[in-house]
Amino acid sequence: MSDEDDLEVLMAHIGEFGKYQFRQFLLHLLAAFTAGMHMLTLVTVAAVPDHRCYVPGLDTSVGSGVINGNLTELIVWIPTREDGRFDSCKILDPTNNESSHCDSWVFDNTYYQSSRAIEWNFVCDRRWMSAVSQSSYMFGVFAGAVTLGSLADSYGRKTIFYISALLQLFFGTTIAFVTNYYLFLAMSFFYGIFGSAGSYITAFVLTMELVGPSKRTACGILFQATFAVGVVMVAVWGYMVKDHVTLQMIYGLHSLLLVGHWWLIDESPRWLWFNGRIKESVKIIEKASKINGGPTVDVAHFVSRGNAKSNTAKESAGLADLFRTPFLRKKTLNLALNWFANSLVYYGLSLNTGSLKGDPYFILFVMAVVELPGYFLTILILDKTGRRPLICTFMIVGSVACLCTAVIPPESTTIINSVVFLGKFCISSSFAIIYNYSAELFPTVLRNTGLGFGSMCARFSAALTPLITLLDSFDKRFPTVLFALVALLSGFLTMFLPETMGEPMPQSLQDGETFGRGDTCFSTRSKRKSDPEEEAEIYKKPPKVELKPMNSS
Repeated sequence: MSDEDDLEVLMAHIGEFGKYQFRQFLLHLLAAFTAGMHMLTLVTVAAVPDHRCYVPGLDTSVGSGVINGNLTELIVWIPTREDGRFDSCKILDPTNNESSHCDSWVFDNTYYQSSRAIEWNFVCDRRWMSAVSQSSYMFGVFAGAVTLGSLADSYGRKTIFYISALLQLFFGTTIAFVTNYYLFLAMSFFYGIFGSAGSYITAFVLTMELVGPSKRTACGILFQATFAVGVVMVAVWGYMVKDHVTLQMIYGLHSLLLVGHWWLIDESPRWLWFNGRIKESVKIIEKASKINGGPTVDVAHFVSRGNAKSNTAKESAGLADLFRTPFLRKKTLNLALNWFANSLVYYGLSLNTGSLKGDPYFILFVMAVVELPGYFLTILILDKTGRRPLICTFMIVGSVACLCTAVIPPESTTIINSVVFLGKFCISSSFAIIYNYSAELFPTVLRNTGLGFGSMCARFSAALTPLITLLDSFDKRFPTVLFALVALLSGFLTMFLPETMGEPMPQSLQDGETFGRGDTCFSTRSKRKSDPEEEAEIYKKPPKVELKPMNSS
């Protein structure tokens, strides 16, 4: 019996999803909730309200106020644009009727009385400061995704999870009191590393390595749904709390939910087994089996079997191994583009809720809630359709929806908002699938590293998204069209990835290279198993352990 077979027989003692997995899963979900909240805090904390130039003698003060008060007087001082609205960045000289750029502004207080944008004037020729703020956070997530992912494969999922949890609490609260813009950028970078990367990715991997094959889909998608609930709370708290310092503190303090996890969650038994910590792995399964009411674990037998194998074949791997062999390299690059494209469109839609017409809190709320039906639909059909066809369909439909918004007349507000919501529905669903899909394609020795690399690509595109949106100064449609075309290309290339439904998760580097070879949307290889229920069969039967004398060969 191979090392992998020994591990699967051991894991079979706890079944696919019992009380133990359920309790651990709920604890892991809290990391998804806080990650979703931290990811989009700047949408409210640094929101840019409608604004116009400050008019001395007419306005009482700069900052938050009424921007369309005395229209008769304002027409004298503020030029109007072609659409009939006041110019946001210029002021008129009544003596010669010439316009010039101003250096102080009045911000509409209908929805926002306080924000970083009002405090630091993220408008007009300083608009780049808002984009760089959001990009700084995303570049932090980008850095955390790859570095913490590799560290979790080396030092353990639980260790990196908890370090990240403590540091996201620290940076999430202290950043509220930063008064210097450049210090704020630096803090945002570290906030991103730990706020939406370390705990989230490691918690996801912990779940994927703990539950049985037929439960991975539901658990993986529920992770994304919980992330969306975190975004919902960004809108809810933003609506209720108007001071941006207090608001950021509230967002940051949600990380207290993770402080007790060091004593509540267990390390991944799979990770412990593959790193030679056999006794710890078996002890966790023994505890879990008791909680689930499963069969008795023969600790001595499995420890001796595991130690014998770990002494002769302990495999280690790093980021470079994703690209060392040709087929694994192709899969990695294809997945990387998929992560990049999904994130580009997802955050392109999420971060620009302020550009849609209506209550920005309500729009952000709906943009998050609209993801939930997509997740539940995905749970229902993913194990029937397979990963590959569903992610292709969602990405292509989502990209077409984005392209449509570029040609719909701006005055058709209801139609534009509806099409945007459809695009968000599709892209959030495909984004959720790529987490599961990647976890099933990468081998165990590289799973956290692979997910970290994929997340790194996603966060790199998320970091670019605010900067790309600045290109709307040249053409309002350019960012949207670019986002859609990248997603369309990735949706097509996904057809060349292998299907993972009904297949055991690869374990070794060799498994990672050979898994799915010859399987594309246009040609299918023969599979060992064709039904997820067959894959899970080992989890549903009581494990049979053949006891042998310790000195037998």
